[in-house]
Amino acid sequence: MHNDGNVVPLHKATTDQATHSPLARLPVILLQVRDKAAQRLRNGLQELFDNADDTLFEMADRARNDVEQNIFFEAMRDLRLKRKNIERGFLEQFFEAFVGLTQFDPVPTVLSHALQYGDTSARTDDMERSVAVETMVGRVLNRDGFALDQLTARFNALLGKTLDDQYNPLGPAMLCEYFLQAGRNLGVEIKVKLILLKLFERYVLADTDQLYAEANQLLIATGVLPELKPAPARRAIDQAVASVQSEFKGVDKPQTDAGVQEVFAALQELLLHVRGTVAPTLEPSAPAQPISTRDLLRLLSHLQQYVPALAVQDDFDLRHQLEQLLTRVSVRSGKSRIVGGADEDVINLVAMVFDCILDDRNLPDSLKALIARLQIPMLKVAVIDKSFFSRSSHPARRLLNEIAEAAMGWGECDGNARDSLYLRIEQVVQRLLTDFVDDPAIFSELLADFLAFTSDERRRSELLEQRLRDAEEGRAKTELARQRVEQALNQALLGKVLPPSVVTFVQDAWSKVLLLTCLKHGDQSAEWQADVQTMEQLIWSVQRHDDAEAGLRLLALVPGLLKSLRDGLSTSAFDPFATSGFFSELEALHVRLLEPFGAPDQSVLPEMIEVSQTIVLQMADDGLKPRTPARLPADDVGLRQVEQLRLGSWVAFEEDEEHTLRCKLAAIIEATGKYVFVDRTGMKVLERDRTELALAFRRGAVRALDDTLLFDRALESVLGNLRRLNRGK
Repeated sequence: MHNDGNVVPLHKATTDQATHSPLARLPVILLQVRDKAAQRLRNGLQELFDNADDTLFEMADRARNDVEQNIFFEAMRDLRLKRKNIERGFLEQFFEAFVGLTQFDPVPTVLSHALQYGDTSARTDDMERSVAVETMVGRVLNRDGFALDQLTARFNALLGKTLDDQYNPLGPAMLCEYFLQAGRNLGVEIKVKLILLKLFERYVLADTDQLYAEANQLLIATGVLPELKPAPARRAIDQAVASVQSEFKGVDKPQTDAGVQEVFAALQELLLHVRGTVAPTLEPSAPAQPISTRDLLRLLSHLQQYVPALAVQDDFDLRHQLEQLLTRVSVRSGKSRIVGGADEDVINLVAMVFDCILDDRNLPDSLKALIARLQIPMLKVAVIDKSFFSRSSHPARRLLNEIAEAAMGWGECDGNARDSLYLRIEQVVQRLLTDFVDDPAIFSELLADFLAFTSDERRRSELLEQRLRDAEEGRAKTELARQRVEQALNQALLGKVLPPSVVTFVQDAWSKVLLLTCLKHGDQSAEWQADVQTMEQLIWSVQRHDDAEAGLRLLALVPGLLKSLRDGLSTSAFDPFATSGFFSELEALHVRLLEPFGAPDQSVLPEMIEVSQTIVLQMADDGLKPRTPARLPADDVGLRQVEQLRLGSWVAFEEDEEHTLRCKLAAIIEATGKYVFVDRTGMKVLERDRTELALAFRRGAVRALDDTLLFDRALESVLGNLRRLNRGK
């Protein structure tokens, strides 16, 4: 019977599957061990790569020179591009190692590929890497060797073979082999590879005790050598120390001194006229009884668990929710219950502060949505600790202010474009909503973590901004030099009748010599004067002169002139082949000019042209050419706003009705009048000259953002409104 080419015989397919699927022969418990370990290793790798970018940036920040700095920047880029491939390659080799356990005599070559010594140039690098790996493996074995021995023994009992720790798929040597092999295509220097190995040890190998403990526990549960003595917990001491430290961390007792009470009493006087807004919706049948502060905190903690998601945040009214809860409490108790006077004052004040924050035009809308979710935690800490209103260094206030400052440069942010900062703030908010009950120490903890995070981001952006300022100042210096060269060329050439080749040479070649000299030495230097003089001598030497001494002067001038021209071109790295034809033509010109007047045939004289148009040099970046905007009077309102800007000022450019670009002033280039702006990460987003910026301010297309402390600004605004309200009454 003829078999169709698209039909595979059933018996053959079964045979192939059995041959190429050794995983099917692994015991189920080993599959469970493998999968659980793979999940832990995957998490460790992700944490490694999440932190690698920051680590490499720190190394770039501390680099001794630009070459070393570029090495780390290139490594950051390469790692970002190949991260997923490395993670996938690592896990593939990990799974293959478990497949190898089913083979009759598995003899993997641990570290063989990664640590082979090739040519002499690579031998030192390989030795350094080998030493680093051996050290890492040694530390793991010294620390967790007991647990690994037990795991290997259980593998042997389960598989019925003898397996060395060295070849255990979960052993440190094998884990290092997976990582090195997965990253073998990384085109980075040895110093970067050693850094990555260190990170591998910190984020993957540091948790081998848990890795082995989980694997051993799974095997014990299924009856594999349960009689073995369990490995001691190596982190018992560390955990004890951490627990002791946590008791003392963030101890910031509420201030009860007279100063705090005095400030709060003054606030209460201002809040007298807004009392009564938080009350049950029932008509009291008897005099209302205030609930205790403890009961109020319980109600707030209850509401805290039901803070809506960002999408429906606008529908959440804290005071209204409290009123409903008070109504339910009153119905259940049969007594009219209200919030005490002092507690109600705190509720009203915090609510008004948050209303002011959420109306603040200086904050991006995405941040407002997150801050709105902090209203209940901030209210609870204010109820517990009245110094919240009087002490600007209060951890809760500082946390809110630091969040607002860090997110000043946010643009439109949605669920598909959340960066690391957004996610970090989201984590802070969720942590407070989940964990904060009545211990304000959590604010100190979160503040410390957030400051550590933002300091790294700030250092990164500052470094990029400094590189940008250096580049922009270099561009400005080049622009001024270009203008000076143009001026010198026009002074020398305009109105002259010259051979076209000479005009072309001066404009295309000698202009670059002059530009380099101007940049290196300035236009007041002897070098600049010498190069300008060489250009003027060249122009004079190709013109016909009637005086009798011109020929003698030309004869004396030519040797030095040619030497100066060739020296100037060589210092500017100009291609000599590109000008060889010009020098040949120049020589012929000089020969003709030295002949007696009228002797040569006029037909062989070169064509002459008159330079009548102003020379404009074409540079690599035409955007450097200065515009000629209209001059504004010194008292122009837009110009005054520009003058108030300082380095680090945040502004918002209204691109259209729906899009706003938030950026920071990173550089003011005095030479060209340029104002250069960057985004939150330190990347350049736009530049404007002084007049353009003033006109934009005048028509409302740009506005300065208030980057003062958010909570303090909102509190001052609320107090101002309350004072005006009291004066009106």
